[in-house]
Amino acid sequence: MDHHAYRHALASTLGVSELPFPRTEFAARLVRVRGAMRPAGLDALLLTDPADIFYLTGYHTFEVSVHTALVVSAERLVLQVPSIETGPAVVTAVVDEILGYRWEGIGEVIEPLAETLTAYRAIGLDLYGAGLRLGVIRELQARLGSERFRDDGGTLVDAIRIIKTPAELDCLGESARITAAGLAAAEAVIAPGVTDSDIAAEGSRALLAAGSEFMSLQPIVTSGRRISVIHVNHKRNVVERDAPVFLEFGSAFQRYTAPMMRTAVAGRASAEMQALRDLCRALFEALVAEMRPGHTFDDAARAAEAVFAPYADRLFFSGVFGYAVGAQFPPSWVEGTGYIARGQQREFATDMVFHLPLCLRRPGEWGVGISDTVCVTPKGARAITDNDWRLKETLA
Repeated sequence: MDHHAYRHALASTLGVSELPFPRTEFAARLVRVRGAMRPAGLDALLLTDPADIFYLTGYHTFEVSVHTALVVSAERLVLQVPSIETGPAVVTAVVDEILGYRWEGIGEVIEPLAETLTAYRAIGLDLYGAGLRLGVIRELQARLGSERFRDDGGTLVDAIRIIKTPAELDCLGESARITAAGLAAAEAVIAPGVTDSDIAAEGSRALLAAGSEFMSLQPIVTSGRRISVIHVNHKRNVVERDAPVFLEFGSAFQRYTAPMMRTAVAGRASAEMQALRDLCRALFEALVAEMRPGHTFDDAARAAEAVFAPYADRLFFSGVFGYAVGAQFPPSWVEGTGYIARGQQREFATDMVFHLPLCLRRPGEWGVGISDTVCVTPKGARAITDNDWRLKETLA
């Protein structure tokens, strides 16, 4: 049985059996995207980011390294997947047509994709999105003409995805619940002498036991001086007495992630650690007060920068006070549709959701990170996650 026969056999028994939302949810999303395409002068979109494809069709798989594409037009949705992803395409996606190609035969991608696109004169691409392969685009441009392809497809979809529907907010709420369970379990085993890997293992077990799917980013656990190095992770390091332990977890529920950071101490927290905790909280309060419709991302970032300014010469902060989250796939839970940072002039809108990653680092010494995922409301942002904003001390 080849992958074509396999697809038809599956469709007769398990077709769309794992669709993550009702069809009406996807239909409403598609109406919004198609409604934005018309005034933009786009006849079609060629989407390759797994999260964009999921958003419009429900298609999901843990194998996101292979070429996959979705063609969106006013008339139809066409999903192109490799042969090994035929099963997920059949059971998770609502589309009009599935184009399969042999996994080992990337050259088979071009002809059917070009034929699908040939009727469209203006095709929007996301040049900065995941999954876009230069070889594929070059071949399509050579066959169809480079003048057909435009680079505004990504911004069009981002502007819609960044505002969450009620169904999406429900999924983020479930992710927040599961994330909290994982963090609580990890904190419970923190003590001098355990390893960061021990802590990560317990947190991971609890996340999966509470219902998380495969996560877009593994749990992050570091301690002591390693906290001062951004984006290192657990690696069999022993936690020392009175050392801070940094945790950043994000479970996945129907691919939606509401991340949270906490910092605990394997003993007693110093006055300096508590001071950084207080600064994290002050930054959070400055941000959520500004995160309301009519204010820009830049407005919120400048308000937080004013709080941080007296400490900027001795503490490292990434410069991004928040990033949009929603449905994502490895290697990151960052949605990429919006960032709260200096110079970002997009305005907040109700039901945008952001993780506020407030981690302050003293280079070569340690750091403190505490965060919540928040939802924008007309009166400012409210937390979806339930961080207590304390430095848990084991007092062992």
